[in-house]
Order: sequence, then structure tokens, then C-alpha cells
Amino acid sequence: YISSSPPSLSALLTFVTFLGFFTPVTAKPNAGLKTWGRFNKLPYPADKAFLYDTFPKDFIWAVGTAAYQVEGAFEKDGKGLSIWDTFTRGGTRMITGDVGSDSYHNINADTRAIKQLGVSHYRFSLSWSRIFPNGTRGSYNEIGTNYYRTLIKKLKEIRVEPVVTLYHWDLPDHLQQTLGGWSNPELVGIFKDYADFCFQAFGDDVKYWITIDNPFVVARHGYGTGVVAPGIKTDPDLPFRVGHNLLKAHAAAWHLYDRHYRPRHHGKLSMALASHWIKPSRTRLESLRECQCSLDHVLGWFARPLFIDGDYPPCMKSRLGSRLPSFTPEESEQVKGTADFFALSHGAALSFHLINDSLKFGQQEDLDLRMLLYWVNTEYDNPPIFVVQSGWYVLGNTKTKDPKHMYYLKRFIAEALKSIVIDGVNVIGYTAWSLIDGFEWHREYGIRRGLYHVDFNTPDMKREPKTSATFYRNVIQSNGFPELPENRPVQGSFPCDFAWGVSANSIQVETTPTQFADPNVYLWNISNNGELLKLEGFSAPPLHRTPHCADYATIQIRQIGVNHFHFSLNWSALVPTGDVAHPNTTLLGYYRCFSRQLLQANVTPVVTLWHHTRQRSSLPAPLDTANKWLNSKTPEAFADYARLCYRELGAYVKIWITLNEPNDEMVSYPEGHEMLRAHALAWHAYDREFRYAQGGKVSLALHMDWVEPAFSFSRKDVEPAKRVLDFCVGWFAEPIFGSGDYPVGMRSWLRQLNSLELPVFKKDDRQLVKGTYDFFAISHFSTKLVTHAKEDSYTYTAMLEVQHMIDTTWIMSPRPVVPWGLRKALNWVKEHYSDVPVYVMANGVQEDPARFKDSLRVYYLYNYINEALKAYTLDGVNLKGYFAYALNDQRDPGFGLYGQVHEEVIVKASLSNYRNIIEHNGFPIQGAEPQLCPSVAPPCRSCHVLGKSPVMGFLILVGSGVLITLGLIIYYTAKRHKECY
Repeated sequence: YISSSPPSLSALLTFVTFLGFFTPVTAKPNAGLKTWGRFNKLPYPADKAFLYDTFPKDFIWAVGTAAYQVEGAFEKDGKGLSIWDTFTRGGTRMITGDVGSDSYHNINADTRAIKQLGVSHYRFSLSWSRIFPNGTRGSYNEIGTNYYRTLIKKLKEIRVEPVVTLYHWDLPDHLQQTLGGWSNPELVGIFKDYADFCFQAFGDDVKYWITIDNPFVVARHGYGTGVVAPGIKTDPDLPFRVGHNLLKAHAAAWHLYDRHYRPRHHGKLSMALASHWIKPSRTRLESLRECQCSLDHVLGWFARPLFIDGDYPPCMKSRLGSRLPSFTPEESEQVKGTADFFALSHGAALSFHLINDSLKFGQQEDLDLRMLLYWVNTEYDNPPIFVVQSGWYVLGNTKTKDPKHMYYLKRFIAEALKSIVIDGVNVIGYTAWSLIDGFEWHREYGIRRGLYHVDFNTPDMKREPKTSATFYRNVIQSNGFPELPENRPVQGSFPCDFAWGVSANSIQVETTPTQFADPNVYLWNISNNGELLKLEGFSAPPLHRTPHCADYATIQIRQIGVNHFHFSLNWSALVPTGDVAHPNTTLLGYYRCFSRQLLQANVTPVVTLWHHTRQRSSLPAPLDTANKWLNSKTPEAFADYARLCYRELGAYVKIWITLNEPNDEMVSYPEGHEMLRAHALAWHAYDREFRYAQGGKVSLALHMDWVEPAFSFSRKDVEPAKRVLDFCVGWFAEPIFGSGDYPVGMRSWLRQLNSLELPVFKKDDRQLVKGTYDFFAISHFSTKLVTHAKEDSYTYTAMLEVQHMIDTTWIMSPRPVVPWGLRKALNWVKEHYSDVPVYVMANGVQEDPARFKDSLRVYYLYNYINEALKAYTLDGVNLKGYFAYALNDQRDPGFGLYGQVHEEVIVKASLSNYRNIIEHNGFPIQGAEPQLCPSVAPPCRSCHVLGKSPVMGFLILVGSGVLITLGLIIYYTAKRHKECY
């Protein structure tokens, strides 16, 4: 499948759905139980990849608020007190919602913000006590009614449809004090009368009604835990009686509307139900049942009576027994079917944050909106689902830069899109919460959830759009996330001389003969995992040959199909005394032999002289104990060490890396300065003394993960991203590939901070360092976002004044998997240093070493290499090679194409996929003529031609689908160089 572009994500996952994961036509008892198993079977990581697609044309884009949170004017124009007005004055409470966001006096500002967003619908709630100050029709307040008439009129003028909530937690306090609030069944009739008035007063202009918002919070936390108004916590069974009354009140309002108002107004009505998602602590069926029961106790408590049978979930009934009220047959009929759509709240709702362990049943909460939507769809027989509240929050000191809120918003919208496109769920709308900052219930003003920042210290409560508002507006304008050309896989091939490689931090120095130098006979299982298995009871005649140094390692590398292998030497082991006149000749001989054998296998060695690691310096002991790189003698010592390697290995090594990833954040600027000098001295040594005879190339390799502005549409974030790249990459790149000095932005920023840490290049040093390259090599693994905004929940680098963060829609393992970041990194090199040849010297992903079917690595290599092809074919980057990281888990745990269990080497799935890409030299256009590349001469020019070639006979056995090759070794003689085999 590598030879052409893969199917689109939506097509692939739709096909998976077709194979048997789709929603049943009719819901069965506990039908939602299949949700966890269904999502476990979806292809990973393809199912986790971001879906570029759009929502249905008639999709509802909405934003919302709640009356007590934003209106203010708590006693103005005849408004009566609500239970929240009283609750916020009780006990030790000091903060109230008396003013809130003062929306009562800011209708124009609110509607202007709504218009800027471009939403089609605005959800708001009516303050019951503003219309009926004591809760009943006899206390009617015309001024309060006119406020809502004006708001609806303003919405109509900007072509925004109202979604009206009759009750969002702010019960008239008079009803609480005189009747006990929702604990009294009399409220069913009182609420029906209030609803009747609202339907009559506003029904001509309202097509979507919500009777009661989040009855779970009203019942459990208003009348159980006491966390919210009215703050009652005296009777543990009271919440269930309250919930019973809430359901009957809703049903009464629904039937009233259905009989008397629907024929004329043609509207729809529902109850807004909020829920967390929950995942099992174990994979056992009992854990899944506990998850199901947890959802039943929060969402099913109200959803099952409304959507299924007019009764509570069996799990609730069995666990609560007589504590749970019973519906009479007449009540069940009255409640059942009283919802025209499923109104779902999700996100930072109280139902999520205040769920305690007693309702989790040992399981874990999760934020997966997509799985919740699928569960609702399956459990309640495919209802139309309107997400009437969704979003996250930021801390109260955050102003207009709210990256956390924005990326959670992106995540939830993306999950809703997948739910529609892939899962076939009937999601009809999405409501971002909320329009403006306001009073956040029991959290008061400690968090902010608005798309618009409200300055509570200004007389007019100034509204200012946050970055999340800009993001949401852009999503609405695009109706989702339409696929752009840069999102699509590209087809094409790399040039014929493209370097395909694999990298390893180091190689295993073998000190014992390999299996080809011992007398045993082996089975080679080439069709499965390529392992060599000893054939017991057989032996070959003695072999009169010099033992090879790394036969099996060479076989492993060749099996991948690469033509280059990148590994690092160990300076401290090669020159343990620091004196190159007395090297470790045994180790040097091994490196020589290993490089030579790679060449004989048509694999070009790429050798790093010094690989920076945080764990150890890898410097010779005398330098390691004497200030390491700050020692003025270290650069000269490194140049001498480089000469030794060039002299001893240069006949076989044509690509050299002096320093690998020296641009580490743990390296100080003075240390980096000496490293630059060391690299330059080593480069000049090769250029003057060895290049003419050996014809190789020398450079250094820099770690270059991409840095993307968190708000790509904000100029203020472009500068922090550029600054980070200057400090992370330009720090070493600009002196060598550019001006011969550190980046201007780096110097000016440090000067602004009055920092003297960055050394000054003397004239001789600048001349020494500038231009010391033959190519630009990068190690690239991931991408991160940066912003100048500061939020406590993310890592903040004070010196650079940037916050590092991630997009919550990215695949994680454990670093983000962001293929397009490689293309942007390669284009940065081209933009800054023109047509310089570029090598991706290491690119890979960490995955559980036990995953031999390493689907994440398969996905990673395919997509990152495809982005590299885009950089080459579309952007004109002078890309010369790509090296996958790494060869095996033994040397580079979690990154290997080969795994290992005890002594057994395992070929992972990613290896064959990578080999397939190499064999096709990229992703050729389907049906096009194959690429014709000239044959390449054997690379080992210093080796004499063998007088007679070794001969091997093969017996091929086929059985049970496994191809077994038994090699019979036959004697041979050969003329050869004394060190060539």
C-alpha cells in the first residue's frame, strides 16, 4: 500500500465502521455497553489522527450564557431574589453575582460579540424571578419580560436564532422559602404555569427550548451536597425526590408545548443533561458494567425516563432500592418521550468536576466527547443530539490569551466532527460555552469560561475577544476543518541518489565470533521476522576464515533496505587517556572493520565523532575532569581526535558528523561557543588534510524539533516562535551556515535582559567557524507550540518569556506526533540558508518496545517521510537523505525497528513498511512508469576484487505459509586486501 497515497482518514474509518461497528437500528437494554469495546477495535493511530472535514450544511453553531452568571442587576426594575442571590450571602461567602457581567445593561455589547462570532444560534436562560419576582404569575414583572423581548429582537436583527432555557438553577427564592423549592411536588404545576407564560410571550421567535439545565446538579448538589444553591445537605435521599419532581415538571411543560404551542410555533423542546465520560480501570467486563452504571447514575438518571421507558435505569433501581422514588404507570407515560432532541452538556460542568468516588464505582473520569456521543446515540436509539454546552476554562487572571481554552475547544469540536463523519451519530449542533466571562457558580470569579474577556473593573464591563473567539469564528466560517492541499499525502519519488538510512546512537561492539564463524547451521525465516534459529543436531565443517566483526548487525541493516547507516563513535573509549598517540587499537580496529563490512554490503557508513548526551559527557577522562568543554584545550583535543578518525576510518567513511545534537538546552552558551570552535577545527582539519584524498563530506547535526505559534493567526505569537528557533537552532546554525555570528534576535533579546552570557566572536573565531559545513543535518522528532501568554497549567520559560504547550488533538507517544512539523523545519532551513543540502539524520517515535506490530511507528514513518517528500517536490528543499531512528531497542529503547525479547531479535511491522517505501524510493504515482535509476558502483573502492566469490547453496522449504532457507556454506579462496572479507 506504500506505493500510492493512502485512503483518506474518513474513508478508512468509514470502512471500519462498515465492517461491523455501526449503530444498531433499535437500542437494546444497556446497548451503550458496546461503546468501550467498539473504540478499542478502531485502528490505532489512524483513528486518533486529526480529521480534516466539514460539518453538515445545516449544522447549528451556537454560543451560550446563563442568566445568573452574566445578567447582574439582581434587584433592578422589579426583579425578585433568586436562590443564588440568597445563597451567595450565606455563611462566610463574600462574593456574589449581583453584577456578574452586567449583561442587563449591555445587550448591545453582547449582541455585537455574538455577531462577530458568526454563530447561527445563541443560547441564554430566562431569570424566573425577573419575570415572576415571587415565582408565580400573580407577581408578573413587565419590565423584566421586555428585557428578554429586546434581547430576542436584537438577535433577530443579526439573524441569530435564540435557544431559550427556562430554568438554569436560579429558582425564585420565595418558592424555596415558602414551599421548599424543588423538593415540593407543587413546583411541577408552578413551573408549568411559568413555562406557559414564556411560550406565549416569546414562542413566536423561539424554535429551540430547554426546560431545565443539568437536573443532576440541581438535585444532587443543590439538595444533596449543598455545593450550589440552595445549599441543602440534610437528607441523603432528598436529591432523588428532587430529581423526580424535575422530571415531572419538564414533562408537564413538554406536553403543554406539544398540545398548545407546537402546531403554531413549530419549535422543539428538551431538557439539558450533562455528563462526564468514564473509562474502565480494568479491561474486564465487570469494569465496563461499572462504567455503564456510573453513566446511568448521572446521565441515565434523567435520560432513560425521557428517551426509553419512563423509568429509572435498572442499575440505579437495584443499587438504591426504596431510596429512589417510583413512577406510577400514568407518570411513566407522562414522562416517556418528552424530548424532541437530546440536549447534551459536556466539559467543565459541575457534573464532571463534582462527581465523587461513590458514583465512579472504582472507574476513572475522562473528557472524551466522541465516546460520550456514541454512547448516547447507542443507548438512546439514535436521537438527534444538540451539544448545548461545551468548553473548558482558564484561570481567573487570564485575559485575552487563552490557549488552554482554545485547544480544548478545538478538541471537542473535532470529536463532534468525527462522531458525525466516522461514527454516524446524528449531532445537529454545537454550543461553545460561554460567550463572556461571568460568575462561575461555586467557583465565583476564580475561573473564566468566556470567549470574550470581561474587565470587571470597568464601569461598562468592557468585552474583548479572546483568541478562542477568533478560533471559533474561523471554524464557523469554514464549517469545520476543510482539508487543504497541504493536508493531503503527496505522490512522487525522491532522486535516485537519495540517501535512505537508519540511525543508532551507538553500536554494540562485538568481541565474540558471530554465528557465521561458528560451526552451527541455522534456519533463516525470511518470510516472517527474519530471525536465525539454530538447527539442533547439525554442524558445518570447520571454516578456515577470519571471523567477521559484525555479520549479524550488517544483515539487520541490509534487511531494512537502507543504503546508509549512521552511528556514533565513543571518544572517551577510543582515546581514554586523551592522547591520540595512544588510542584503543582494538576498538579502533573494530570500528574500521564494521565500517568496511557496511561498505561491502553496499551500505554507506555515516559516522558521528561525538554524540552529546545529558547522562555522560563521553569526553576522555583528563578533559572530563577539567571543565569539560570550557577547557580551552578541549577544541584542539577534539580536532586531534577527529584527525585520528579521519586517518584510520576515512577510506571507508565519506559522511562525517562532528557533533551530534550539541544544541541542548542543558549546554551553556560558553560551552556551546567552544563546541562551535571544536567543530570548526575538525572541519578544517578534514578540508585541508583529508578531503582531497578521501573525497568525503563533514558537518554537524542539530536537534531541530519544530516550534509553531500557538495562535497561528496572531502576530504576537509569531515572534515568540521565531525567538525559540533562534535560541534552539540558530544558536549553532547561524555562526556556521550564516553570518558567522549568533542570530541578531538572540543577541538583542539577551541584551534586553542585561545578560552577558553569550560570548562574543573574535575576528579569528568568526573566520574559523563561518562556512564550516558541507551539508545541513537535523534530528527531528516532534513539534511544540509556543505563546507569549502565561498560564499556570503549562511550562513557562521565563528567560525567553514563552509558554510551551501542545495541541490536545495531537497524537501523543509520549511526545506529540505532528508530521507537518518536519516539512516546516526543512523549509526553515531553506528559507535561512538557501540551497544548502539537507539530511534528516534522525527521525523516529517512541513506542512500547513490546509492540511488535508497532502501528504508531508505521503511521509515523509513512507520514513524516511523506512530509519530507512534500518539502523536496513542492517546496524545493535540497533534501539529500532521510534516516529513520533507530535500528533496535537494545541500543535505543522504544525507538527500534527491531525489538528484542531476551536473546531473540524481533522484526517489527514498521521495518517492512519502511523497506517498502525505500524500494519504491518514496510514494510513486499509481500507474506511472517506474523510476529508472542507474546502477551504482560498489562503494568499497579500497578493497581488492575477490579472486573467487563465495558460493552458498540454498534449500528452500515451504510449510504452513513460512518460507525457510537453509544455507549450506561452501569453501572458497580469494585474493583480497588483508583486511577485506
